[in-house]
Amino acid sequence: MVVTVTEQGTLESSDNLEIRCKVEGWSTVNWIVESGTIVAPNDVLVRLDSSEEEENISQRKIDYQRALAALALAETAVADANIAIPEYEQGRYASQLQSLEKNKAIAESNLRTAQNMLEHTEMMFKRGYVSELEVEGNAFTVQQAQLELDVIKTQIDVLKRFTMRKELESLQGALKAAKASLDAQQAQVDLQKKRLEHAEEQFEYCVIVAEQGGMVIHPSAAKWEDAPKVEEGANVHTNQVLLMMPDLSKMQVKLGIHESIIDRVKPGLPAKVTLQDSAIMGEVSSVAEVTKPAGWWTGNVVKFDTIVALDSQMGLKPGMSAEVEVTLARYADVLTIPVAAVVETKHEYFCWIKTANGPQRRSLQLGDSNNQFIIVEAGLKEGDEVVLNPLAFIEEAQTEALKPLDEAKPRQPDSIESGPESKLPGPSTIEPSGDTKKQESKPQADSKPTMT
Repeated sequence: MVVTVTEQGTLESSDNLEIRCKVEGWSTVNWIVESGTIVAPNDVLVRLDSSEEEENISQRKIDYQRALAALALAETAVADANIAIPEYEQGRYASQLQSLEKNKAIAESNLRTAQNMLEHTEMMFKRGYVSELEVEGNAFTVQQAQLELDVIKTQIDVLKRFTMRKELESLQGALKAAKASLDAQQAQVDLQKKRLEHAEEQFEYCVIVAEQGGMVIHPSAAKWEDAPKVEEGANVHTNQVLLMMPDLSKMQVKLGIHESIIDRVKPGLPAKVTLQDSAIMGEVSSVAEVTKPAGWWTGNVVKFDTIVALDSQMGLKPGMSAEVEVTLARYADVLTIPVAAVVETKHEYFCWIKTANGPQRRSLQLGDSNNQFIIVEAGLKEGDEVVLNPLAFIEEAQTEALKPLDEAKPRQPDSIESGPESKLPGPSTIEPSGDTKKQESKPQADSKPTMT
């Protein structure tokens, strides 16, 4: 007996070259190549609206030129600050020092003259030729000349010890500030240059060309994803997949497996894929660990994405519909009966066999099953004739099926020899076959368990 699960899937490539939108923010699609087109390298695939990028480039060029102008001014300021230091040391400082030294020499000369005049006046005063007032006047002149000389000496000392150092510190600080401003302006120029290059790069991204030859297809967003459709006039965002170039030599089928049997689907299981009039053998390569959201688009049915890898074959195209039959298990030398012969209650499974005294109920221990047959592990033996669709012919089966679930209790399996009897309304029998071909339910029919 073979247990399979069949689902509808879609053919796709396992190796897709994704062509994404590299323009930052949102962009409008002005033109896009039709899905399924065969393109050559460097063929235009997509044209995005570039008006915003063009305006951005113009603004970046203005900012870049302004940064260059500011950089030129900063370079001039550094050059001026470099010249200012030797200019002060060798020019203004030397000039100020020489001027003070000259004034010092004049003050010293004035002091000597005043001292000589005082000595001459004192001598003449002693001889009685000049008055005491003239002596005092010349003495005041000496004192005044001495003070003027001291002031000039102090100015020279202040110039050498403080003014020069202060001016040099100020000039060196101005040089450092000018250099820092130059570095900042250079960084600003580099930044504006990068922004300009980035804007020009964004402008180039508005036209997307093929990096290689092959077929291009439009991506299909899942219904539960709020992604804009890629078409002319649509707005697309950064990194959105606009087109895909599938590798047609690496094809697979993507399908959804219902949550009730997903635990039985494992990588490596064989699968038969039917495409139109042809069938291809494949193998389950992966099963999703989590499911996508269920909603109205799935009929609120939870399914797990499953990938079936296919052998390489010509003529396969992405998007083709496929019917996939995954083989879950194969059984040999097992006892089976048709699924239509089994009645299920809350705690047990039953069937009715034909005996000389009429239909007799049997409690069953069942194993795996498919849409047609189910494995019987205990309760029947080969050759027993079971009643197909007992709910249609046997009152006891109808009673068991109609019992409320809370009243149904487990019970001991009925013995093969004894059991309740119920008469069929004129049943006829169907002789059992030796294989597990599908047995269609017919009115008033029986079937024998078969070994498969």
